[in-house]
Amino acid sequence: MRRYLPYIVAGLFVAIAAAAHFSGLTDALSPQAILAKRQALQELAASYPVLAPLAFAGVYLAVAAFALPVAAILSLLGGFLFGVGLGSVLVLCSATAGALIVFTLARSAIGEPLRRKAGPLYEKIAVNMRENAFGYLLFLRLVPVFPFFLVNLVAALFDMTARSFVVASVIGMAPGTVIYVNFGRQLGTVTSLQDLLSPGVLVALTGLGLLALMPAVYRQWSGRRSGATGKSEV
Repeated sequence: MRRYLPYIVAGLFVAIAAAAHFSGLTDALSPQAILAKRQALQELAASYPVLAPLAFAGVYLAVAAFALPVAAILSLLGGFLFGVGLGSVLVLCSATAGALIVFTLARSAIGEPLRRKAGPLYEKIAVNMRENAFGYLLFLRLVPVFPFFLVNLVAALFDMTARSFVVASVIGMAPGTVIYVNFGRQLGTVTSLQDLLSPGVLVALTGLGLLALMPAVYRQWSGRRSGATGKSEV
């Protein structure tokens, strides 16, 4: 039974995530719903200064773990309800915890079967990933175009350590978190999320991601150059 426990847990996890996606639960956390209830939510948060942050963190953790497509609006809401400092801490800690849950489940349940199916291709890619895993994950976290859930699975597939995964996730998600939470302070005065988010934000985060990737690219280039030099000398 213990042998199949990770598969059972992963199956339940996927089933819950699918149910949340298709049951309409995300409609309650849609941008339109949040904008309509923002004042009521602000009053609620003010009335429960201890319970409200904990409840927000729990909801955000579930959203991150089950890959519900409402993380951006919740990040904005965190800034609106709790300010930049506390809002950023709540979002970053909850997102990291949710990611770690997915990473742990994926590594224990589906990592090994996927590695076996990939065969020699996996080993070829894995060598480079093991040497530069931290830099690659940092890049994937900084650039907001890669699906959050998929990044967690990739890190698990290539057997990254949990410690490196958490550290790279925190560092990589911190800039985007602060930006979104800071924008969220204006949530009380806008009528559409397009008034807050602009393409310039994505460009800036992509630029940070490319800078984070440069050390890994350089090490790979340097290694190939050293190998080519060694062959030429022989």
